[in-house]
Order: sequence, then C-alpha cells, then structure tokens
Amino acid sequence: MQAIIVTGGKQYVVNEGDTLFIEKLPVEAGDAVTFDQVLAIVDGENTKFGTPVVEGAKVEATVVKNGKGKKVRVYKYKAKKGYHKRQGHRQPYTKVEIGKISV
Repeated sequence: MQAIIVTGGKQYVVNEGDTLFIEKLPVEAGDAVTFDQVLAIVDGENTKFGTPVVEGAKVEATVVKNGKGKKVRVYKYKAKKGYHKRQGHRQPYTKVEIGKISV
C-alpha cells in the first residue's frame, strides 16, 4: 500500500516500512507522529484520490532521530570590487519510519 502525504510544504510517496528525511518537526526521538494530510492512497487495483485530501485517511510514523544535514557552503563574490563572503548552512531534519497506512 502506498500513500502520498504532505508535510513541511513538500509531498512524499511513502510505503509501509519506509524511512524518510523530512523537514524538522517539534517532536523527540521515539515519539509517534500522525500525518493526516493524505492526498492519495494506492492499494493494488484500489486507488483513492482526495479533493484535496482523502477523508479519514492517515499515516502513522515513528520518529527515529532529529539532526542536521551536511554543510552547504554559500559564497558571494563581486568581481573587481574586493567583496567576498563565505557562509555555511546545515538544514535541520527529522528522520521518520513509516508504520501503518490506514483509510
């Protein structure tokens, strides 16, 4: 069974047992999270599409950990002006494991 969920302004296609990295959620490791914005559910021949969400559908997940991604270097430079600026950024994330998809 597959589902399309929305979290953090992004859409994800998930299966039961999948592990994903999503935008940081305000929960601790080991807590349960429920995603109730389910756009579609695919179960073999049975497919349900929401308008915009499927009523009563939810995806349950468990938080594995919270962390930060790899560092991205941002470098600004103006030619012939002597201006340059280096900056780093690490995007926070939440790693979740998808448990049960229910309709």
